Amino acid sequence: MPSTTVTAAPTAPGLFAPRLRAMTVGSVALISLLAFEALAVGTAMPTVARSLDGLALYGIAFGGPFATGVLAMVVSGIWCDARGPRGPMWHGVAWFVVGLLIAGTAPVMSVLVVGRVVQGFGSGLLSVALYVIVGHAYPQELHRRIFAAFAAAWVVPSLVGPAVAGLIVQYLGWRWVFLAVPAVAVPAVLLIHPGLRSLGRSAATRPPAGAAARIGWACGAAVSAALLHIGGQQRGATALVLVAFAVVGLLVCAPRLLPAGFLRAARGLPTVVGLRGLASAAFVGAEVVIPLMLSRERGLSPTAAGLVLTVGALAWSVGSWLQGRMPVPASRASLPRVGLSCITLGTATVALAVRPELPVVVAVVGWAIAGLGMGLLYPSLSVLTLELSAPGEQGRNSSSLQLSDSLFAATVLALTGAVLASGSAPGPASYATTLVVTAALALLGALLAGRVVVGGGVRPTG
Repeated sequence: MPSTTVTAAPTAPGLFAPRLRAMTVGSVALISLLAFEALAVGTAMPTVARSLDGLALYGIAFGGPFATGVLAMVVSGIWCDARGPRGPMWHGVAWFVVGLLIAGTAPVMSVLVVGRVVQGFGSGLLSVALYVIVGHAYPQELHRRIFAAFAAAWVVPSLVGPAVAGLIVQYLGWRWVFLAVPAVAVPAVLLIHPGLRSLGRSAATRPPAGAAARIGWACGAAVSAALLHIGGQQRGATALVLVAFAVVGLLVCAPRLLPAGFLRAARGLPTVVGLRGLASAAFVGAEVVIPLMLSRERGLSPTAAGLVLTVGALAWSVGSWLQGRMPVPASRASLPRVGLSCITLGTATVALAVRPELPVVVAVVGWAIAGLGMGLLYPSLSVLTLELSAPGEQGRNSSSLQLSDSLFAATVLALTGAVLASGSAPGPASYATTLVVTAALALLGALLAGRVVVGGGVRPTG
């Protein structure tokens, strides 16, 4: 009787398959370093300002790198689409490392600000290039998993970054918050290099029509973003004036940098980019209010209030892990809709904790639900961005996604800070109102989530 041989269906390589292992480790390490540095500087900067007598430049030390990061995201998108991600990757690492070295050795605050500005430009180049590398190097079936890994690479530093930075400042000195990172960044990019080389050199093309104008609008958005960031750290009328000028500037410049149809939530990519911004604004807007509310209204210590945020970060990591391993949903809209619904429910639940008769655990549960929603949402939107992008548009669209994230978050942070600081000490009503507004932003996203679908929107099963 003749034997039959059953051939197993080929399985997709994993993130740590031999040809992808070094690139995965290097990419996740770079994302972790970008996240750690962003969080660690906030912990170290008060000590830096005192040491260098630079309190007058405190605001621009944060607003400057944010602004150059906005500009670099646009430049990196154009560069990646015209010549591939290798150039932006190497230049991004170089600018990032040089900026850290300048900041870490700065004799005065003005020099440290220069280093921060250079570092911010490198971060912007890197963040977009890494997304484009995913589109070039990883098969589509691994996109959800690698973006889940990127999300975890942001979450872990948020858990340990401030504490580690505090220990470094206390025992080694604030300069090592800047100087220690290059020792890891350079080996990380060297891990990515063989994978980039195996992709081959992209055929150089001329920048797309309108690239120069796009960079000009990016400069306007960068200046507005810097004003927004600085205004959010001021008090009273000064804050309101700076934030107002910045918001007007962003309303003029940002739509030119985002996909056509963004403002009217056109189907497909414009809605994907808009949802990223709405989710970021909702989550960040609630995140800055929660510790203040819990400490002032419920009597929690700063450590205990911070632990509530830690629960949200852990839930974010769990959500990212889950979306990377669950079966591919039948509809592209499923994960964005579920994620934004969780953020809506979670932030609305946290708002209930303003009431003294309810236990604080209500806020903990609510923030865990919101974090889970972010974990389900963020990687899925990154995957959709690449899926809806032609090969020559991955850089531009990846930069649009990250610009939406950054600009929406910065706007809501500045507005929240200006409102909370504009009058007398904030009370339960102001906390509840802020949280309800953030929940409304997430609810708007949930209602628009079906518009990520173009045509039928059902994924093929065969």
